[in-house]
Amino acid sequence: MAKHIHEIRDAVHVFDHLDSEERKVLDSRPFQRLRHIHQLAMTYLVYPGATHRRFEHSLGVMELADRVFRTITAEENIDNRVRKHLPRGDRLTYWRRVLRMAALCHDLGHLPFSHAAEKELLPKGMTHERITVDIIQSSELNDIWQNMEGPLKARDIAKLAVGPKEYPEDYEHPDFSDWERVLSDIIVGDAFGVDRMDYLLRDSLHAGVVYGKFDQYRLIDTLRVLPGNQDSETPVLGVESGGLESAEALLLARYFMYSQVYFHPVRRAYDRHLQHFLIEWKGKNGWPTDIDGFLQLTDDEVSVEIRQALLDANHPGHSNAKRLTDRKHFKVLYERNAADAKRNRQAAKAVFDAAKEKFGGDKVEFDNPPQKQSGVEFPVRLRDGRIASSMAESEVLAKLPIVAIEYVFVAPEIRDDAEKWLELNREQIIAAQSVEGDEQ
Repeated sequence: MAKHIHEIRDAVHVFDHLDSEERKVLDSRPFQRLRHIHQLAMTYLVYPGATHRRFEHSLGVMELADRVFRTITAEENIDNRVRKHLPRGDRLTYWRRVLRMAALCHDLGHLPFSHAAEKELLPKGMTHERITVDIIQSSELNDIWQNMEGPLKARDIAKLAVGPKEYPEDYEHPDFSDWERVLSDIIVGDAFGVDRMDYLLRDSLHAGVVYGKFDQYRLIDTLRVLPGNQDSETPVLGVESGGLESAEALLLARYFMYSQVYFHPVRRAYDRHLQHFLIEWKGKNGWPTDIDGFLQLTDDEVSVEIRQALLDANHPGHSNAKRLTDRKHFKVLYERNAADAKRNRQAAKAVFDAAKEKFGGDKVEFDNPPQKQSGVEFPVRLRDGRIASSMAESEVLAKLPIVAIEYVFVAPEIRDDAEKWLELNREQIIAAQSVEGDEQ
């Protein structure tokens, strides 16, 4: 039977395309579950339009990955110095399909509400990437891979979906070839990963902000497989010099989306309450990691449990369910700022420790999400054919600051008292802790 091309309307990319074999993955139980996993957890409580799901994001990542693949493998775009590393003919067709399916399935292992409490709910060594690998290699999806033209190897799909940094070392064949590294970088790479491209554009659209916008078309048109440096033949995903500004715009968009949306204080406060609720409900390391048990739990089940906890004062998660539902979230008492950080790098932690001692640990929260890297190094092909480093060619990337956010939250019922207390004691707290840190 001839393959039929299906078009799916996309708010970001206009259309996403799948053939009839790929459609079977879309219709599978693991992928349909993503219809019920919010892309941005409870960010919709701050930005009402941010109700989009990982389902449409994953389709968008597949569409972008295919665009990048077709660009970098076009005969006129291949750099002769790395030509021998690129497969040709049927092998190229095989890897294009593998890349598309890896991009489509890269988020299958996300817990409900995405990243909330992942580290606490999963056993040590278990991550959403590891679960993604397990699902891709499960019998349910492997049957589909085996019946695709190729057939496709589940292991190849899994490796590209999570990349060398997250692929489990104790799994079979953890080593990545140079070509596999290039392909995984197309999906999850720090510089040009289409996972990032799509979520910035999509999150920006649905949140109703402009911070995440950049010229995706110019950037993708100028991506190339290049030598890692002037004296190397190792293939690396890089960019023509004419696309450097678009690459800068992508990384600037990431910086502003983190500082203005992803690390928004109210959003972070809701994340904390959701995290505590999930732990109170399931207990630490209490999330099922067997595939059948995992696939049965989505945002819907969590939302139902929050509602039940709200109505049951004896439910272990009652307090946090009430804060989530009644919008009685913790409020910002202190936020990291340049002036205090210059005097004491641990200023926010010092305020938290003092506030916890004053008001009690159940009334004070410290939130310090992991700092996000600034500039990323990648090869740039200059107009004369030489290879240069992005950090050398771009002052923007070289000077792009790290996204560093720290908050001290307090319960709303003590906020007024806490603010008065901090106003009176701020200088003493920061100065005392700074002296103590210097002595250590």
